Amino acid sequence: MRLKVGSCEVVLTEGDITEFEGNAIVNAANSLMIMGGGVAGAIKRKGGEEIEREAVEKAPVPVGEAIATSAGKLKVKYVIHAPTMERPAMRVPPENAYLATKAALKVAKELGLKKVAFPMMGAGVGGLSVGTAAKEMLKAIKESCEGMEVWLYAYGEKAYEELLRAAREFAEGGS
Repeated sequence: MRLKVGSCEVVLTEGDITEFEGNAIVNAANSLMIMGGGVAGAIKRKGGEEIEREAVEKAPVPVGEAIATSAGKLKVKYVIHAPTMERPAMRVPPENAYLATKAALKVAKELGLKKVAFPMMGAGVGGLSVGTAAKEMLKAIKESCEGMEVWLYAYGEKAYEELLRAAREFAEGGS
């Protein structure tokens, strides 16, 4: 499903974000840049440990800021690490998904990127529902995204259905 959010094209999809072919994928990181579980663990397994090593060198990164690293063996040029939590496996408030999304978009803009993929920021390990994460992310995209194609990845059919529901509610003004 595609929708226009602000000046950006948003593509909603279900699948493995590590297979994305574009300019960058976003890692819903922790401030210490330790890539253990969830999406971060998948990025490290598929892209290589050098991604984590490079990110850790730039740590700590507070929630609300983001950094970019190389992408190892992934099909993108960069991984943008945007913390949703201070330490690994913390539960996060919805605002952190919003702050992390804005920070990642800022880095993407600074790098001149046009096609970027996000996981559901703060969902999974962070404890947010996919719907809550999606609404916060769409709010940040509407406010901060300029001329990019942004892909939002849900992992699994149930998560994708929740993403679609949240996007429809957002589009209808129920943000």
